Amino acid sequence: MEAGWTSGKRTVNGVSLHVVEAGPQDGPLVILLHGFPEFWWGWRHQISPLADAGYHVVAPDMRGYNRSERPAGIDAYRLETLTADVLGLADSFGANRFRLVGHDWGGVVAWDLAASHPGRLERLAVINGPHPDLWFQVMKRSATQAFRSSYAAFFQLPRVPEAVLSASGFRVLRAMLERSSRNGTFTPDDLDRYVEAWSHPGALTAMLNYYRALRKRRLPSEPRRIRTPTLILWGEQDVALETGVAEAALDVCDDGQLELLEDATHWVHLEDVDRVNAELIGFLGE
Repeated sequence: MEAGWTSGKRTVNGVSLHVVEAGPQDGPLVILLHGFPEFWWGWRHQISPLADAGYHVVAPDMRGYNRSERPAGIDAYRLETLTADVLGLADSFGANRFRLVGHDWGGVVAWDLAASHPGRLERLAVINGPHPDLWFQVMKRSATQAFRSSYAAFFQLPRVPEAVLSASGFRVLRAMLERSSRNGTFTPDDLDRYVEAWSHPGALTAMLNYYRALRKRRLPSEPRRIRTPTLILWGEQDVALETGVAEAALDVCDDGQLELLEDATHWVHLEDVDRVNAELIGFLGE
């Protein structure tokens, strides 16, 4: 844990979430939501710069991940429940309005919160995370995107994904991070730290239940619009999500901007750190 960072627990929406905090307690609240298969530490390059910019930064382990509580069953990981966790977290810090940044699954939750509770957000930033109302629409239009997302269908199987992903010290998950990123993005020490988080009893099943709960979700007849000022940062070399996913999301933003990083992958916040931090600090402070 770096100097100025604190670690603790918050009970929200019926679960105990582990959170890391930094920055002034009276600063504007910024919540950072990680994706699959990371945990709060995925924001290690953003926490201090945002805190130094005057924000009260809160990076939780989302439910099921790392040191946060893992409720049993797929229904505990429905999108509306994940969104309620974030609202409860903001409430626990006394913030009626706050700024939200999400990557990957954290981005999915961030989009949903902005669509369903626009009055709660000052600013929204999403990094390589699909709008949940549009992801399947884009897959229907794009065979290549459907192919890229085929892993999500594998994750629907009971027990088999857990066995495959955890075998030989999580060899497949480690390789997934390495192969989907630029060389050197994840060091051996980084990967060991992720393995430690994945190894908590029940953690891998909880992480996969985010995907499994999607099949129970009823899509709205029309994609919900985003009224909150929004910044989309997108690594164009993402092997899982085409830029068309970002462009579709931009189309439903009333006040949105899309910044494409041509040499970055899905892990843009770990690769183009200075650019991402500058973009976030500039946008969140407008």
